Amino acid sequence: MNRTRPLIRLPLLLGLLAAAVPALAMEPFTADYTASYMGMRADGTMTLARESGDRWKYSLRIRNQVADLSQVTVFDEHQGTLRPLSSSDSSVALIKRKSVQANYDWKAGQATWSGDVKPERRGPVKLQPGDMDALLINLAVARDLAAGKPLSSRLVDEGRAKPLRYEVAGKEQITVAGKPRQATKVVRRDDKRETIAWIVAEMPVPARILQRENGQDTIDLTLKALR
Repeated sequence: MNRTRPLIRLPLLLGLLAAAVPALAMEPFTADYTASYMGMRADGTMTLARESGDRWKYSLRIRNQVADLSQVTVFDEHQGTLRPLSSSDSSVALIKRKSVQANYDWKAGQATWSGDVKPERRGPVKLQPGDMDALLINLAVARDLAAGKPLSSRLVDEGRAKPLRYEVAGKEQITVAGKPRQATKVVRRDDKRETIAWIVAEMPVPARILQRENGQDTIDLTLKALR
């Protein structure tokens, strides 16, 4: 089954997210989403929790009666950028299972992968300052948009590195937790995949994330509660 490709691939939403405006300060949160996965209703949850020292744990889980998708990234903040240290990505759909782990070794300057990944996708890939994994882009997009920074980054994922850029597609009013809110719409297109995210000022994550493949909606997350 296809893995979730959080925002940044905004254009992943990210795709989706030097200026003097400071970045949003990170605070722990739990964001509950109503979700649709492959046309079926699902529940989605994003969480950010402080780990030991200056490390943070960021996770996304989407579940319904036929699928359970989970992504977790441990990261730190280095010279004003979010830097992945390790990640895990797992999916269960009926009888099909997949699990991939990543290690971002910044001292050695390389990323490697293990688990259910092809030998040619295990790396290593040489790291560059500012590199991110797919999940972390969801946080980066909101911070970068608020700070007036370019919505571009380099995605390092499963043995590959590629640039991602989100384009601002204007303002739209959306409903968040039953209330109308003004949001900035950002879009990223990559081959057959399109990611659209709606960013509301002062919210640490997108209020809505929509991913499409071959013109068909695959994942649609809409924020219903943030605590």
